[in-house]
Amino acid sequence: MTRDEILRTFDRMRVWQRGDQRAVHKPLLVLFALARVGAGDTATIDWNEAEPRLKSLLDEFGPDGSGNSRHHPFWHLQTDGLWRLEGPPDILSRPPSATPTLGELRSNHVRGGFPPALRADLLRDPQLVATIAQRIVDAHFPESIRPDVLAAVGLPTHLTEATSTPEQIRRRDPAFREKVLLAYQYRCSVCGHNLRLGHQPIGLEAAHIKWFQANGPDVVPNGIALCSLHHKVFDLGAFTILPRSYQMVFSQHLNGSDESAEKILAYHGASLILPQSSDYMPQPEFLDWHRKQVFKSPERSLR
Repeated sequence: MTRDEILRTFDRMRVWQRGDQRAVHKPLLVLFALARVGAGDTATIDWNEAEPRLKSLLDEFGPDGSGNSRHHPFWHLQTDGLWRLEGPPDILSRPPSATPTLGELRSNHVRGGFPPALRADLLRDPQLVATIAQRIVDAHFPESIRPDVLAAVGLPTHLTEATSTPEQIRRRDPAFREKVLLAYQYRCSVCGHNLRLGHQPIGLEAAHIKWFQANGPDVVPNGIALCSLHHKVFDLGAFTILPRSYQMVFSQHLNGSDESAEKILAYHGASLILPQSSDYMPQPEFLDWHRKQVFKSPERSLR
């Protein structure tokens, strides 16, 4: 295949969808496989070796419960023309819908990897690997956590810029950031951070509640002003916001040294610093999406 044909094949990768639910199984598997190519690892990988890595990635960057179906992309990616499986004929001859169980993949040591011709093309063109990886993280994860995703799979955290084709780009509102920061009076809605250099805010960002990558709109009720730290932990699912009280609740999975934990958990149960107009209030539908699709439950108790 030509370089453009390879890019189109990855761009056409089918990702499971049901309403607003997130499914990052295939994107994370492909990123993991691209990192293996870059590291010069074996052409295929035994499911028993891949399983713990994929479960860890899904637990960290997917919605709650994603890890329970961690074996699905390992089987279904072959229908996209991006994956080849090796194993017993009675397993491989099954129709695509007949997904093997975790136990079957383990006991039969089913292996998977990019088809030989595709892998050879990727080995010859490291920049192509970087371009594919960048397109995938751009399409499925917000900017605040893309370096974390890349580092977790074993890829460089800085790849390449402007890799999306015009047809793939959903146009963003360039005024979204300024509208959100103005609504929250240029301060973090969690901690009140409002540092400026002259008139320029420093370390203050406009966060989407429902991610832009999940078709969240560029409207102020889908945005909150957050400092860079609270933006990252919000997008990682360390805390969420209750829709009526606007209280912040933190995940039981959040941990650290006593000093670090004390600083961030001081906001557990506190109310969000609200925008200056009721027209800008975070909408329940977006908060509900974040709670179901991003937040790492269970939450800490409110007392």
